[in-house]
Amino acid sequence: MPARAGAAPAVAMTLPEMGGRRASYRERIGEALRAAVIAGELAPGKVYSVPVLAEQFGVSATPVREAMLDLVKEELVEPVPNKGFRVKVVSEAQLDEYTKLRELIEIPTTVALATTADLADIEALRPLAQAIVDAAAEEDLIAYVEADMRFHLEMLALSGNATLVETVRNLRQRSRLYGLTALMELGELEESAGEHLEILHGLLTRDPEYVRQVMELHLSHVRGSWAQPS
Repeated sequence: MPARAGAAPAVAMTLPEMGGRRASYRERIGEALRAAVIAGELAPGKVYSVPVLAEQFGVSATPVREAMLDLVKEELVEPVPNKGFRVKVVSEAQLDEYTKLRELIEIPTTVALATTADLADIEALRPLAQAIVDAAAEEDLIAYVEADMRFHLEMLALSGNATLVETVRNLRQRSRLYGLTALMELGELEESAGEHLEILHGLLTRDPEYVRQVMELHLSHVRGSWAQPS
């Protein structure tokens, strides 16, 4: 569908399932838009019209506008009077800072789970890890980012530290994974997706060192292959 004058081109949008739980249109649209920003499907610096996005979702403008206002609070987008919302540009220095903080928090926390988390709780994460692999195979970047976010946050929640989980959620939302498109075009996204299953393997076999190695590799992509613009 063509974009209206003064707005960026349309981006294909579908509503996420939200892990099977009931959610409002506002929540579901917000999740899809947030993932689109992180993946670079909604391009930094471009302005997107609420009516155009609403048409793509097949809903009224109200839940889309509400969802975009939520993203304004998260500093992912900014309002542009009489035009819509502009996706905020994140500097290389900011991305480096976010990644470093994530490494300091996520790696040791996940490694610790190899000896502290209940095996049944770890195994319960498998459907999410598989959803990431499936999204990569289907070349659905928005579904990939959504499933990736849920997997890591639910895994970190096994630590019992809610503040830590919210901190990582905020850092992940501020991150950008523009290079996912290039990986998909090269046929390498499924390989990266498979790392989530490797993390589960290390946790289930109670192998902290293996988990550390996979997590270090996994997060290195954030400022490596995943970060490069397509």
